[in-house]
Amino acid sequence: MTHTDDVTQTDDMTIFQLGGDLPVRRVGYGAMRLADGPDDPRGPEARIWTAPADRAAAVKLLQTAAEAGVTLFDTADAYALGAGEDLLAEALRPYGDEVAVATKVGVVRPSPTEWVPLGHPAYLRQQAELSLRRLRTERIDLLYLHRIDENYPLAEQVGALRLLQEEGKVRHIGLSEVTVAQLEEAEAVAPVAAVQNLYNLADRGHEAVLDHTAGRGIAFVPFFPIAMGGHAGPDGPVAAVAREVGATPSQTALAWLLHRAPHVLPIPGTTSERHLRENLGALGVRLTPEQFARLDQS
Repeated sequence: MTHTDDVTQTDDMTIFQLGGDLPVRRVGYGAMRLADGPDDPRGPEARIWTAPADRAAAVKLLQTAAEAGVTLFDTADAYALGAGEDLLAEALRPYGDEVAVATKVGVVRPSPTEWVPLGHPAYLRQQAELSLRRLRTERIDLLYLHRIDENYPLAEQVGALRLLQEEGKVRHIGLSEVTVAQLEEAEAVAPVAAVQNLYNLADRGHEAVLDHTAGRGIAFVPFFPIAMGGHAGPDGPVAAVAREVGATPSQTALAWLLHRAPHVLPIPGTTSERHLRENLGALGVRLTPEQFARLDQS
């Protein structure tokens, strides 16, 4: 059997207090893939350039996620040129404060294939104002600096987000794709509630950041969390452990992240309700220390 049922338990292992005061389910939903049409490129070649071709289906999927217990939804102003934020606002309006929405500023999209960091403080503040309008809210739950722009001092970029926080327009501040040194520099300017970096079984380049955030109460939010690389083969460790615990390989990869540390909050994205429920089922997968070690050492 597979762990595909919705998990209703609310023990400490399934909930994280984001920023110390915002409880969220530890498997969230990354909404980047809710863009473009069925004939557009997928995977690493995805453009994330236009609103979803089937908007009604996208709204239904987001509402299904909320009904199934997802409380943290992740988007960015760069996803489909703001259409991603507008989509979440429409879909999640009925749930109000029951869900938290994270968005990002600091990347411009001159064309479907370009993602260019832009960290001018005035631009960051303007984009946050636009995000507030599109999300139809007076305060953004979690606002990330999408990428650090080397053309401006990091303190000024984080300072722009801190100003928004002081104005009551941002509840918590996050950073994306940063090193420990950059995180420490940012923390001297403003409290950081979350770091969103690439991290999964196949790519563990940010181990140091994960460990650093663990000691500071900062959420570590891995994107592309299900990627397994060479571990995904039918005779590999993921498949073997999945069989032992009665889960799917994807659930097992997510369970490894959840067991890695209690402040890890993966945000898998999908356009399939079946995969959505499968992902949430990872909250119910329990790994023994030996099983975790086998995955961790693979």
